[in-house]
Parts: sequence; structure tokens; C-alpha cells
Amino acid sequence: MFVSSVALSQEVQTTAEPVKKEKKEKKKKKEKVSLDLTNAVIIGQMDKPQDRYSIEITLTEMLKTRQMATIPSLNIMKIGGEPTVLASDSVMQLLKSKGIDTYVLVSVRGYDRRFKVAQNQDSLEMALNQGSLFELYREDIVSVSFEFKFYRNGEFVFGDMVKCGGVSDRDQVMKKFRNKVEKRLDKKWR
Repeated sequence: MFVSSVALSQEVQTTAEPVKKEKKEKKKKKEKVSLDLTNAVIIGQMDKPQDRYSIEITLTEMLKTRQMATIPSLNIMKIGGEPTVLASDSVMQLLKSKGIDTYVLVSVRGYDRRFKVAQNQDSLEMALNQGSLFELYREDIVSVSFEFKFYRNGEFVFGDMVKCGGVSDRDQVMKKFRNKVEKRLDKKWR
């Protein structure tokens, strides 16, 4: 009886080792994903026009300083217009002629630091239809989580999250957004 329990515990150990190795390999694969961002249409998914404008212009400027072909969605569609226009064939062809094939959707995911990158890989049109429930800044919050979804040629290619903590007003949110995204740009997106 003693021999069989020892043999059983050894068998459990040997079968558990490959599972641990598989999990480590999956984590390594996730970390090594390279976006290779060279161009982008920036789409801020905020309800307030001033929030959308601030995010789109800030991100556009950051990408342009890195010599990337970039255009904010505000230059393509009217304020208050349907965002699904950006996924139409005619707009996509026009952007391709300008050398742009990547769409970057930016939204406020919430005001908690525990959010993680969404694993769902919606189509571009479906992602453009989704609205945002959150503003760029609200009173009595100290953290804002921004979600980035990257689409290339209409297909989801990458998702990322930037968390800005220690904020007390809208200007501070934008300042922290700029600092955090610039670091992320050079580390993960290029």
C-alpha cells in the first residue's frame, strides 16, 4: 500500500510539470507580441466632444513626432456622425491610398486599476458601434484606465491597457496619459 501511494504521487508530479511549462510558454508568447505600428487613424470613443478631441489630438501628436503617418478621426467624419463610416470600404480605400491601414480605438475602460485588457476580438465595425459609459475625468476618482484596440485591414491585431493613477483633475489625467502612452509607444507598439 505504501509503494503504490509513492508511485501515485510521483505520477502526479510528472504530469503536473508539463502543464506548468505550457503556462510559462503561453505567458512568454503574449509578452513577445510586436505591433510594429507605423501608421494609424486615431478614434477616441468618448461621448463628450472635448474629451474625444483631447485624446485624438494628443495621441496623433505623439505618433507624428515619431514620423508615423497619423490622422485623427475628427478629420474624416463630422462631430456627432456615425463612427461606422470609418469602417466603410470607400473610407478604408481612401486611407490606404494615404498609406494608413491601422485603426487605433481609444476608450476609457473605467476608474479602477484592476481592469485587464479585453480578450474579445470584435470586428472593426462592431468595435466602432460600441459606446463609452465613462468620461475622461470624474470628481472623486484617483485612477483612469484607458483601453486601446488596434485593427489592421479591418482585423483585430492587438489590445492594450494604460492605467493612469494619482489624478485629481482633467489636466492631470491628460498629462499622465501622455507620459504613460509615450513609454508604451516605444516599448510595445513599435
